[in-house]
Amino acid sequence: MHYRTLGRTGIRVSEIGFGAWGIGGGWGAQDDTEALRALRRAYELGVTFFDTALGYGDGHSEQLIARALGDVRDKIVIATKIPPKTYRWPVLPHEPASETFPADWIVTCTEESLRNLNTDYIDVQQLHAWTPPYVDQLEWYDALSRLKDAGKVRAFGVSANDWDPYGPVGAVEAGLLDSVQVIYNIFEQRPAEALLPAALAHNVGIIVRVPFEEGLLTGQFGPGHRFEADDWRADWLTPARLAEAAPRVAALKRFLGPDRLTLAALALKFCLSHPAVSTVIPGMRSAMRVEANCVVSDGLLLTETELTALKEHAFVHGWAYPWAQGSG
Repeated sequence: MHYRTLGRTGIRVSEIGFGAWGIGGGWGAQDDTEALRALRRAYELGVTFFDTALGYGDGHSEQLIARALGDVRDKIVIATKIPPKTYRWPVLPHEPASETFPADWIVTCTEESLRNLNTDYIDVQQLHAWTPPYVDQLEWYDALSRLKDAGKVRAFGVSANDWDPYGPVGAVEAGLLDSVQVIYNIFEQRPAEALLPAALAHNVGIIVRVPFEEGLLTGQFGPGHRFEADDWRADWLTPARLAEAAPRVAALKRFLGPDRLTLAALALKFCLSHPAVSTVIPGMRSAMRVEANCVVSDGLLLTETELTALKEHAFVHGWAYPWAQGSG
């Protein structure tokens, strides 16, 4: 496993992090025993960055991390997130921060996460949504700063709204954030236009989520695929969308090679090949997936020629998530 520094925080994190939404529920059959095994196997293979959220299974994901890794708490980095008080995603420009992320809500949620995680501090606390007007509505910033001064939070940042690669740029340039979590992958390359360069310029850590485009970029979900019951992706990766994406996924096979034998490995290496990226957090619910993902951190990145060629495979599809305000 290779390691990078999370922006200006000085916190060292593994290149491959553990995305812990899936173990909280909502992705089909749930197996807590296997989730605990996956978390422990990740640690054994050098994963030190674990990303969760209070909203993942109403704290269940956080609780599993505490159960699996409580004895090595001082050796790992835990990032979690505060949901909007409205519980609506994404937050929209007309929704004031005083309603979505008021100070008392930020403190209450942080205290609840501390209890779920059975810890005295959170390494990276994040707002679980973001909209540009919040740059000038700083109640959230003051609350997180007080938590940081109290030692309950080491660093803080935001998780960009889904499919919004531009929204956090202003906050990065204003010096308000230690980190930004954003969707970035072979299909969704727009963060490289403005957000990633801004992060480099201002030494802000980038946490990449959805590196597999919710599984599409692994090549496992072709036309006719049937998702498990209770897997939210059944409402997002519809038969028509699976058919539309299939030839685009197949076209990526020419980029496979000895150091990336699978499309999933290629997807992770694409993310890691940008110098602004601190860590990539694929969702992992089994020890088998942990092992397959961790082997990708081998220090061998994509060449500039390959990255230039992959720009032609960007796919801005505009598919809103099922829970998105105004999506249906």
